[in-house]
Amino acid sequence: MAHIAILGLGNWGTAVARMWLLEGHKVKGWTIEQEVYESVVMDGVNKKYLPNHSVEGLEATMRLDEALDGVEIVVLAIPSSVILDVVDKVIPHLRPGHVLIDLAKGLAPGKRLISQAIHEKLNAAKMTNPLAVVTGPTIAPEAAGGVITTALVASEDESVAKRLADTLTTQTFILHSASDPVGAELWGAFKNVIALTCGLVDGLKKVGSLGGDNLKAAIFMAGFKEGCLLLPQLGAKAEVAFGPAGLGDLYVTATSPYGRNRSMGEKLGTGLSVDEALSEMTMVAEGVRAARMFIKRADDEGIDIPFTRAINKLLDGEIDAEECCRRIVGLN
Repeated sequence: MAHIAILGLGNWGTAVARMWLLEGHKVKGWTIEQEVYESVVMDGVNKKYLPNHSVEGLEATMRLDEALDGVEIVVLAIPSSVILDVVDKVIPHLRPGHVLIDLAKGLAPGKRLISQAIHEKLNAAKMTNPLAVVTGPTIAPEAAGGVITTALVASEDESVAKRLADTLTTQTFILHSASDPVGAELWGAFKNVIALTCGLVDGLKKVGSLGGDNLKAAIFMAGFKEGCLLLPQLGAKAEVAFGPAGLGDLYVTATSPYGRNRSMGEKLGTGLSVDEALSEMTMVAEGVRAARMFIKRADDEGIDIPFTRAINKLLDGEIDAEECCRRIVGLN
């Protein structure tokens, strides 16, 4: 039995808490949201983010020191936009035995991945805690409901990844170890950009006749091709594209009705502005931030990424969803 702290009780943090509780692990959950805390403590369920699945036995707290006390594994289930701020608050409470798992995916300021930025913060504090990244085709309500789900756990030290995979794999949540956290995290972030763009097609279908599976397949193909060309230039191993962190995660995020980035794209496809669409979202759509950060990174490196540039033009209000899709399907 492992002792685990999950920092962040959104839908995915709550889903992994439920899976590990059912496996017999001892799990604590930290949140800054009073309504989430009260819901878990009083009703044994996260009514805001995962209302149909019990998390009975989850020890919820709003204090970081309480969450980290007596645990071995610290899971960062925090949106990429704020995860580094939370890490700053976590570091004073870390012990040498804590192993960190990052569930956020994306680019941090200064041309770094989030995991690299976390490493830098640990090094600055003279701490050597192991860090792993978990990513893959993981729709939270399905995983929480018992659908067999696979994911990749990657660390620069593959022995750490293997130990975590062995410890945290359950009957329905199957983790595979790997030694390329850079590739796993890059694909974990870039797939959100593709899913956001695929969602435009669903929006266009709602308001007219342009959207459909033919168009979505073309968008999917163009995005995957750009990822295969771009991400190895940023440090990913080419083979990651064809595993759980690449095609696996991309497929489910771009096609599932539960996918938050696809849902965000659908709202944009109906004609809503970014601000209007974001105001209707309960959960964070990472694809908007990722699209903007990838374009900055590509520009800095002198890399041409027309797919990502097209979706950025839409996010900036320069073109509409139809024009964005037309530009993308015109790519070879």
